[in-house]
Amino acid sequence: MSNRKSKTVNRKSSGEQTVAQTKNKQPPANKKKSFWKQAFNAMRVPILAVITGLIVGGFVIAMSDPVVLRSISPNPWHVAADGEEVDPAIAIDLKTALKYHPNEVGVGDYLVLRRGANVVFREIVETKDQIEDKDKQIDLARAQRRAPTLDTGNAGITLTFSDRPLFVFQAAWRSVADAYRALFLGSLGSPVQIVEGWQTYRETGDSQALRNALRPISESLVTSIPYIFAGLAVALGFRAGLFNIGAEGQIFIGATFAAYVGYSFTNLPPLIHVTLAIIAGAIGGAAWGIIPGWLKAKTGAHEVINTIMMNYIAFRIVSWLLRGPMQRPGSGKPVSPVIEESAYLPQLFGSPLRIHAGFFLAIVVAIFVWWLLFKTTIGFELRTVGSNPNAAKYSGMSVSRNIIVAMGLSGALAGLAGANEVLGLNHYLAEAFSPGYGFDSIALALLGKSHPLGVVLAALLFGTLRSGATSMQSLAQVPIDIITMIQALVIVFIAAPEIIRWLYRLRKVEDEGEKTIFARGWGS
Repeated sequence: MSNRKSKTVNRKSSGEQTVAQTKNKQPPANKKKSFWKQAFNAMRVPILAVITGLIVGGFVIAMSDPVVLRSISPNPWHVAADGEEVDPAIAIDLKTALKYHPNEVGVGDYLVLRRGANVVFREIVETKDQIEDKDKQIDLARAQRRAPTLDTGNAGITLTFSDRPLFVFQAAWRSVADAYRALFLGSLGSPVQIVEGWQTYRETGDSQALRNALRPISESLVTSIPYIFAGLAVALGFRAGLFNIGAEGQIFIGATFAAYVGYSFTNLPPLIHVTLAIIAGAIGGAAWGIIPGWLKAKTGAHEVINTIMMNYIAFRIVSWLLRGPMQRPGSGKPVSPVIEESAYLPQLFGSPLRIHAGFFLAIVVAIFVWWLLFKTTIGFELRTVGSNPNAAKYSGMSVSRNIIVAMGLSGALAGLAGANEVLGLNHYLAEAFSPGYGFDSIALALLGKSHPLGVVLAALLFGTLRSGATSMQSLAQVPIDIITMIQALVIVFIAAPEIIRWLYRLRKVEDEGEKTIFARGWGS
């Protein structure tokens, strides 16, 4: 009896211990992902989109190379002599030929025989026994006696893919490598020249060589400044659920305000003058952004349609001003007077580096936008309205007010982009000073995931591509439109991320944080 009781007691105690252990054993809490892991998950698709765009762009570059295109046709080239005027469809210079071809003639090449004004090709076969037509073929031994090495006028080459796939791949690789090498040198400069310039500066104190070597980097940074401002403008709109496609018009109005303050105010201290001009640019852009914001908030008018129309109005207003009240006296061109030197954004280094204080202003503004969006009540309301306006309304937030505030802030950021161009680079207002910063900023905001840090990185990328495109065209004879095509491909891959996930076999990572649905700005 006592044994049974003891067993029962033991069972109860063991059961109680099990229950106690179960109660005490809490499920592991979900550890918050580190910042870098979150950043990696957020940016891996955009990064892969850029890489894929460069790969596809390289394919287009290769297929636009005449040497690669000629590989589709079995017709040979003859190696032209220096200064010889020949049809490029049937001739190639020796330097180019030797890039893709060994110096000695071989089987598959062509011997070139000149008969008066005519050029006759003889295909080189290995032995005499393989000759089927003496008028079209010649054996290798005889060809090597007549043309021991590939030289001007004595031999021809073919890069037909079916016969010489390695040479065709080599031609394609050289074409792409030369293009992207020129892009790199044009946007970031030569590392060798930078090191040599630094050594010269340390030894002699002369910084001119170093400044010359750093000029490509300076140009890339200068080009990226308006992209940073404009990208932040569109990204802030996206966060608030608005599609501000009117950044280009806001850039023009901001530049107009900044230019007017820059040349009409005189005898002001530089710090005060440039500050007033910058503030004027922001006010002009904000005013132009508030108009469609107010229409959206009060009447429900579609902000995309309104901002597109506001773009056209801005272009026409600026064009009229530069041909009338703001036209430079004595000039027949539609340009404003040159602004006062006191309104210049100060240049940071000597010539030829054009980098100015606007770059640091852009970085400070990006930090401010991040702080505003993620560390303030205003930013929380903007993001809440962008994510779910109905929930924001029922929680007591003013949806109308936040829409107007968001469009005003977005316009102010775009206006800063215009002020930067006038005060930092051109020092006057021209009719077509912007190559499309406002429209490119939509791609920047998408590429940067509407996050200020992502926008800055995307702007630096676009600035680098734009700055190096000119060198790519001049050094590698690749059309500058290739860069525009690469940017368009990046946008396509960002807009359809499933393509990237399918190409690279990526798992879809669910974002546990808030999701701003900027598509609501399309009128939903």
